[in-house]
Amino acid sequence: MRVSTRERRARLALRHRLAVKVGTPEEAADAVVALHGTDPATVFLSAGARLLAPGPEPVERALYAEHTLVRMTGMRRTVFVVPAELVPVVHHSSMPAIARRERASFMKAFGPGGWDEAWFKDVEASVLRILAEAGDRTAAELGVLEPRLREQVKVAAGKPYEAVISVGSRLLPLMAMDGVLVRRARVSGTWVSGTHFWALAPEMAEQAADEARAALVARWLAAFGPGTEADLKWWTGWTLKDVRGALAAVGAVTAELEGGGTGYLLPDDDLTGAEPEPWAALLPALDPTPMGWQERDWYLPGEHRAELFDRSGNVGPTVWWDGRVVGGWAQRKDGEIVWRLLEDVGADAKAAIAAEAEVLASWVGEVRVTPRFRTPLERTLSAS
Repeated sequence: MRVSTRERRARLALRHRLAVKVGTPEEAADAVVALHGTDPATVFLSAGARLLAPGPEPVERALYAEHTLVRMTGMRRTVFVVPAELVPVVHHSSMPAIARRERASFMKAFGPGGWDEAWFKDVEASVLRILAEAGDRTAAELGVLEPRLREQVKVAAGKPYEAVISVGSRLLPLMAMDGVLVRRARVSGTWVSGTHFWALAPEMAEQAADEARAALVARWLAAFGPGTEADLKWWTGWTLKDVRGALAAVGAVTAELEGGGTGYLLPDDDLTGAEPEPWAALLPALDPTPMGWQERDWYLPGEHRAELFDRSGNVGPTVWWDGRVVGGWAQRKDGEIVWRLLEDVGADAKAAIAAEAEVLASWVGEVRVTPRFRTPLERTLSAS
């Protein structure tokens, strides 16, 4: 079996709901398994790029009122917004190993301050009691109710990145990684605000790690396949052994990829899908589509990467035409959405991209979006 680049781009367009859009943010998240949530704005902009009627209101309702979308730490210790039914899969497939590493790092940082594991366990138990009795609280409010969260320690002393951190700044996220806390509604400001309440996590169904990994790989292959072992290893953050075990568990079949390499597909995947009409999209920084694969040459020309990625490998805002990245965009201080092409795509493409920029500007309105991770082209455009 051989899969061409053209076929892969068509699958991306249709399965990620960029060429044929959906009605709800839950469908948008499900189309790409999970939305990246490290930058709060990404969640809304990624969903908006896939919605028939984009806007912040349906995303806020799903996140903060109906809880059909859940913000959680997941694969690669990255914050994602996940469909509620997928939370146990993401947690049991990835989080126990990450939480163990993070707890060891936590103890290494705070141990010299004279606190031991029993002390931290007592603080954690206190936080759970407070939330059970007082309801959802911000980190600052929890620090008042449980003063030990405000205890501080200096890390990396004498180094350029020396910092003073509090117990709460590390312990609360660690408790979320353990699955006992969850980030709830934002406190104030607009939908780009990152301030939120901490809440007790709902009870989570148990699942064996290997079963959870297989379930997550099946979801990834349905949305991103064909993908390579390297793609999956990067996206999940798992060991190669775990990736191969999950591929075997779902009965993944191999395909020869145009340009070289072996991709994997679900055994019942249909490669005869329709090809979409030419389409344009403006995707935000950290959008799950450009971040979905490690091997990106088939949709992102290598010569564009220096302008569109930061030094840590985080993608900035991208302009897409018919299944490939062709430029970048930004928002100026006055709110105007500006974009720049990195190659010639013709008049029809320019018109379609301009129309997408107008739609984006219409629903973003007075809100100003500055990506958490700035990239060269985004900086240039926003300052122009």
